[in-house]
Amino acid sequence: MTIEELVTKGIKALESADVPEAQINVMYLLEYTLHINRMEYLLNKQRAVTKEEEEAFFSAISIRKNRVPLQHITGEQEFMGFSFLVNEHVLIPRQDTEILVEEAAKLAKGRRILDMCTGSGCIILSMEQLCKPQYAMGVDISIDALAVARENGKRLGSKVNWLQSDLFDKVSEKFDVIVSNPPYIERDEIPILMEEVRCHEPEMALDGGEDGLDFYRRIIIESREHLELGGYLCFEIGYNQGEVVYSLMEKAGFLECQIVKDLAGLDRVVIGQLIK
Repeated sequence: MTIEELVTKGIKALESADVPEAQINVMYLLEYTLHINRMEYLLNKQRAVTKEEEEAFFSAISIRKNRVPLQHITGEQEFMGFSFLVNEHVLIPRQDTEILVEEAAKLAKGRRILDMCTGSGCIILSMEQLCKPQYAMGVDISIDALAVARENGKRLGSKVNWLQSDLFDKVSEKFDVIVSNPPYIERDEIPILMEEVRCHEPEMALDGGEDGLDFYRRIIIESREHLELGGYLCFEIGYNQGEVVYSLMEKAGFLECQIVKDLAGLDRVVIGQLIK
């Protein structure tokens, strides 16, 4: 079997299982199993594959047919130009979250920053690379998630401090900037999420309570004790949560609030400054 035939059969297999973007998935799995990029594929697609290559490729295809996320098969996801380790214990970093990093990094250069609900650590580690904070901490309730974050930190030569805590329960310091991409999916929405998300990403990182706002309420109130006066609280939000999170922050003494839209024109980030 040639590499081209391998690709053709892989695409048909994923399409038969209704896996979205089958061709893109196959090319990623080809690169992962045969260690060739797209250019090498185009130059060598008539090359015969070895038995070992064929078995590795179709093993990965079989796993993907069961709707295991592509990133859980390859073990990595790119975010902000860096490669992050991911597994079933953390949310897969998404491009939308890069907006939170970009906006928060504008406020955090040389300052003390905290990432609440850090997961894979992709937010705080990217910010560390971008804005060289004075001090950085990533907090999560999950020991397994923090293990992933620590490994990602080692890969980047990071100095981020990691802490297991139920939100701010074990946090003693104060910060200039707090960022968070908390669980914000409404509980009733979880059963209708894509199978890759619903069955393979940690529910505790998705479930935001009945209205999706439980963690925003807690973080907004609890963060007041851990922000310097004049400090900033920066959230990623769901597309329909901008106005209500904005209102919750204003009522808690965060003024000069702003909502930042994503590339699709949807509300994606809310930022407020602690004034009183």
